[in-house]
Amino acid sequence: MNDGLKSKIIAAGQAHLLRYLEELTPEEERSFVEQLEAVDWEQIPQLAKDYVMTRPEITIPEDLSPARFFPLIPGDDRSAELYRAARAKGKELLENGKVCCLTVAGGQGTRLGFDGPKGTYPIGPVSGRTLFEYFAGAVARTSEKYGKQLNWYIMTSPINREATESFFKAKNYFGLPQESVFFFTQGTMPAFGTDGKLLLASKNSLALSPDGHGGTLLALRKSGALAKMVADGNEYISYFQVDNPLVPVADPLFIGLHALENSEMSAIMLSKTNSREKLGNFCVSGGRTMIIEYSDLPEELAEKRNADGSLAFVAGSPAIHVLSRSFVEKLTSGGTLRLPWHRADKKIPCLNAAGEAVVPAEPNGVKLESFIFDALPLAEKVMILEGDRAEVFAPTKNATGVDSAESCRMMISSRNARRLAAAGVEIPAGKDGAVDAVIEISPFEVIDDADAAALVKETGLKKILPGSMVAL
Repeated sequence: MNDGLKSKIIAAGQAHLLRYLEELTPEEERSFVEQLEAVDWEQIPQLAKDYVMTRPEITIPEDLSPARFFPLIPGDDRSAELYRAARAKGKELLENGKVCCLTVAGGQGTRLGFDGPKGTYPIGPVSGRTLFEYFAGAVARTSEKYGKQLNWYIMTSPINREATESFFKAKNYFGLPQESVFFFTQGTMPAFGTDGKLLLASKNSLALSPDGHGGTLLALRKSGALAKMVADGNEYISYFQVDNPLVPVADPLFIGLHALENSEMSAIMLSKTNSREKLGNFCVSGGRTMIIEYSDLPEELAEKRNADGSLAFVAGSPAIHVLSRSFVEKLTSGGTLRLPWHRADKKIPCLNAAGEAVVPAEPNGVKLESFIFDALPLAEKVMILEGDRAEVFAPTKNATGVDSAESCRMMISSRNARRLAAAGVEIPAGKDGAVDAVIEISPFEVIDDADAAALVKETGLKKILPGSMVAL
């Protein structure tokens, strides 16, 4: 290890990281040095002071107000015309290759009781298609529909990068051109002990964790993804998370409104089902759009009502965005990005003072991560569009219960039933009014109502039998 790096580490108050250097093999030292060189040592003391030694206080701006949004259904002729123009603009951008997709897929399936990258989890209610296959099908069908191959960027974590790429290779990229699928890895942050000292996972490794989905933006630049977007003419990035198979991978209306409104970063909002639903709240302060976490919004604001009795702070975030490539380039110029950090107290396996590996039973340290929504206040213009929850949002976070694989499969089936019913197919219903069948439609064939109508016409499908499991 060179003296310059040692000096930076010592100046940052982290000399303890060097105590085992003489015990390392040359190969172990090389890998350790590579980790240490990736750390921004100048910011470590300030991070320890601001986020570890003191617990950051959440301050709510006094001028906080609900963010304005475009409603799901246009309220007048002028709005209806804007939506028509936006759809046409989105279609034009897709046809001209100006749009690409970005899936954040760094998570593992641990909470689902699944050993592997979350994207490889089987979610199809009949077929068992994986989450990745749902997106691959939608990318393929969107590319076919608009006559231009969509590039698909997939952000992995250091933990699941290899397994994710191997999965795609084994599946022959689901028929997509290999050159259109670009994997990149999000950055990491070293974990702190409660004393502000960085933790070691072993004698030749820091205790590292992913730096959060806010790290996506900088990782795009460092990985060469932004350069590829420039080379391929992609100007708009459709961003979504891997656990939501209902999300449209490239919605012409959403993309078109983003472009027509000259937005730098846009978002889908969902009308909250209650004042404390676990969705971040779209708000405005000082003319800047921001998200206030549901747990941080004061009770009086969370319960605030409009004259008609509806929630004032009704706009919740499902983490669906469109970003202009130029905005990401601007934020990451110079190879750095300063988004706020968020503290999480965790049980972090590490070496103790005696150099012994320990797995703590209680939280022993702090992990820091950044969130993509903290880029919203940095945008000169933000556009928010209301989404239809039943059409675009079915998160797969737990095995059962709320926001689970179980509820997601039901929502996939229900959306398919609605699409078929709109195309004239007779759909069976139980006594409770719910669909009395399990219906799955291939995302390689159908991504919207028009596709569903074409499929029904082609197959001559008239009705779904009660209690049946149908795969189309």
